Amino acid sequence: MPVIAVDKPLHLTSHDVVNRARRARGTRRVGHTGTLDPLATGVLVLCVDDSTKVVQFMEHDSKDYLAWISLGAGTPTLDAEGPVDATAPVPPLDPERVREVLAPFVGPQQQVPPQYSAIQVGGQRAYAVARSGGALELPARSIVIHALDLLGVYASVQDAPRTFDPHTWTPVDAGAAAGRTFTLPDPLGAFPTLLVRASVGSGTYLRSLARDVGAALGVPAHLGGLVRTRVGRYSLRDAVSVEDLPGAAGIPDLAALDFPVIEADERLARELRQGKRPAHPAQGRHVVTLAGALVAVVDGDGAQLKVVRVWNDPT
Repeated sequence: MPVIAVDKPLHLTSHDVVNRARRARGTRRVGHTGTLDPLATGVLVLCVDDSTKVVQFMEHDSKDYLAWISLGAGTPTLDAEGPVDATAPVPPLDPERVREVLAPFVGPQQQVPPQYSAIQVGGQRAYAVARSGGALELPARSIVIHALDLLGVYASVQDAPRTFDPHTWTPVDAGAAAGRTFTLPDPLGAFPTLLVRASVGSGTYLRSLARDVGAALGVPAHLGGLVRTRVGRYSLRDAVSVEDLPGAAGIPDLAALDFPVIEADERLARELRQGKRPAHPAQGRHVVTLAGALVAVVDGDGAQLKVVRVWNDPT
């Protein structure tokens, strides 16, 4: 059964898309590999039926985004859901100065998640406590930001580009034939806005990044818009619409797993399916195949293989 990259529309939750996929594909067994907020759009990777077995191996995929960071206004949700609960005048923004501020955010670091998030503390969801007027003490988490590229500084999110080259995700003229134009949330005002292209590791909150970039510039900030352009090997330019889910072909499990491949013989495949630890010199996580069919995902220590997940013999 397939793994399908879907272009999540604005205002739908990730669970809304999963429910639509269940109806479209006629199955309850649909999972996704990483939540997108309702005000974010872009790549949401769905795993259908037996492909739900690969979700655990894709949840840690790196992700790319286009982020519109609006400065001078903060919100409880850290995005354009609002309302604005803090304002401050924004000093003139020199692009080189902004790049200097962004540079320390690249690399391993600690990040405090948003209060409006699904993180649990003591059995309570942070967003549920926030909606009731409270706040949880959310510990900082280890994340990695691989790259932050400033694409421009604009007087407001309304003035910032929304049409991009789908191969480079750089702005192009709104009328460009091959350009991809995005719909952003309704703006909360005319606030100076940074357009940033980001590549991040698993667990990174772009809403928290917007808050922290604003703090580094000395002003409150929120995420005025967010588009996820890549998850692992899935690009937004290859994603299907929610309406096209019923007939979407997707790709098989083996193609979805971004690990080196060990081509097994019958003996190795049999021992792995029996849960044994056969001798093998491979190191790190690998996919094992037999005659092109998926056998297992394994971890190697240079001496033997340990099964992480096994697939039954299709014959």
